[in-house]
Amino acid sequence: MTLTAFLTAAVPASTPGAGPITLSPVALFLEADIVVKAVMIGLLLASVWTWAIMVSFASRIGSARKRCDEFERAFWQAQDMDAFVKERGKEDLPSAQILAAGIAEWRRSTALRSMKPDGTRDRLATTMGSAVATAIDKISERLNILATIGSVAPFVGLFGTVWGIMRSFTAIAGEQNTSLAVVAPGIAEALFATAIGLFAAIPAVIAYNRLSHSVNRLESRLQRFADGLYTTFSRELEA
Repeated sequence: MTLTAFLTAAVPASTPGAGPITLSPVALFLEADIVVKAVMIGLLLASVWTWAIMVSFASRIGSARKRCDEFERAFWQAQDMDAFVKERGKEDLPSAQILAAGIAEWRRSTALRSMKPDGTRDRLATTMGSAVATAIDKISERLNILATIGSVAPFVGLFGTVWGIMRSFTAIAGEQNTSLAVVAPGIAEALFATAIGLFAAIPAVIAYNRLSHSVNRLESRLQRFADGLYTTFSRELEA
C-alpha cells in the first residue's frame, strides 16, 4: 500500500455535511481559503521565476566562460597587441572589457610627460580590478533574487499554514464538532501551502549556492587574466 493510499484510507471518505476529502493538489487548492490561494499562487510564481533565472543564468555564465576562454587564448597567441585590441577590444565580454580598461589606462599614463612607473602600476592594477568587479556585478545582478526566494518562501508558506489552521479552529467553533472530518480540510490546505513554500525555496537555495560558485570561478579566472595583463604592462614599463 502506498503512502497516499494509506493516508486516504485513514481519513473518512465523507461525513454528514462535508464533501469527500482528497489529497489531490488541485482539489486542495480549489477548496482553500482566498488568502491561502493567494499564498499558493505567489509561491508557484516564485518557483517559476526561480527556474527561469536558473536556466538563463546557467546558460549565460556558461557562454561567457567559453567566449572568455577563446578570447584569452587568442590574445596570448597574438603577435601584435595593438592590432588585436583594435580588432577585438570592443567585444561584449568580460575579458575584452578588462583588456580595454587596461589598454586605456596604459595609454593615458604613458602619455604623461612625467610618467612614474610605480604610479602607473598602481593605476593599472586599480583600473583592471575595477573592470573585473564591474563585469562580475553585471553577470550576477539577478543572483540575489534566488537568495531572496530561498529565504522568504518557507516563511510565506508558513503564513499560509497558520492561516489554514486558524480556519480549521474557526470551523470547529462554528460547528461545535471536533471530528477529524471538520478540521482535516483546513489542515490539509495549510500543510499544502507549506509544501509549496519548500518546493519554491529548496531549488532556489541549491541554485544560488551552485551558481555563486560558478560566479566565483569566473571571477578568479578574470582576475588571473588581469594579473597577466598587469605583468605584461609592468614588463613594458621596465623596458
